[in-house]
Amino acid sequence: MQAEWTEEAIQRITTENTTLKQRVRQLTTDNRTLDERLKAARSNLRFQDRRMADLEARIAEPGSTT
Repeated sequence: MQAEWTEEAIQRITTENTTLKQRVRQLTTDNRTLDERLKAARSNLRFQDRRMADLEARIAEPGSTT
């Protein structure tokens, strides 16, 4: 069975397809941005963890003057 498409239906579907493609591009960009922010936050957390461990080690050293 062959479906017959009206010009109006074709235009509506084409417009919707274009809109969806733009939305996918925007979501992809947003996802990339959020991924970069997450990586930066994780890196910052690792730095803070190392700094905290260093400070704890200094406090635990005999003769510490803190």
